[in-house]
Amino acid sequence: MITDIKIGITGLPGAGKTKTLLRVIEMLSTEELKIGGMINQPIMDGRRKVGFAVCDIVSKENQIFAHIDIESRIMEGKMGVDLPKFESIAVGAIRNACELCDVIVIDEVGKVEVESQPFIDAVKFALDVGKPMILTLHKKSRNPLLQDIRRRDDVRILEVTPTNRNLLPHKIIRLMNGENM
Repeated sequence: MITDIKIGITGLPGAGKTKTLLRVIEMLSTEELKIGGMINQPIMDGRRKVGFAVCDIVSKENQIFAHIDIESRIMEGKMGVDLPKFESIAVGAIRNACELCDVIVIDEVGKVEVESQPFIDAVKFALDVGKPMILTLHKKSRNPLLQDIRRRDDVRILEVTPTNRNLLPHKIIRLMNGENM
């Protein structure tokens, strides 16, 4: 039985936060749970990351919101960010997960995403819903939302490292099943 624990996965860029999250989702899906929310997926050009798409886990609807070809005042490295495109998928996916799903997933609460007030509002709303939740969190940001999440008593923060990235999904499942660790 899944508890209503909230787990924040953090780590340096490239540490494997999203891969860990995807593995947890895969493991949870065998338990006949309805999992919803949003995931950011990298867009690769060969070995080079050229953008990101946001994907609604339930509807599979997705939208490219960051890309080297997008011009914007908001930048993620060399990628321009289109916040309305991000919000068009992310905010609804989070709200729907709060209402209709057993587990809420938010990937990622990061530097770019916290530029969006509707996204911030959706995350705050989701944190107060009495359901299990898994979020990936930017490691170093001092954004007030990230600081609030880190300070919450009901959020357990786990860091992904090259050493633990294969074991961490199993630990998260045990925590979600109420096993004290």
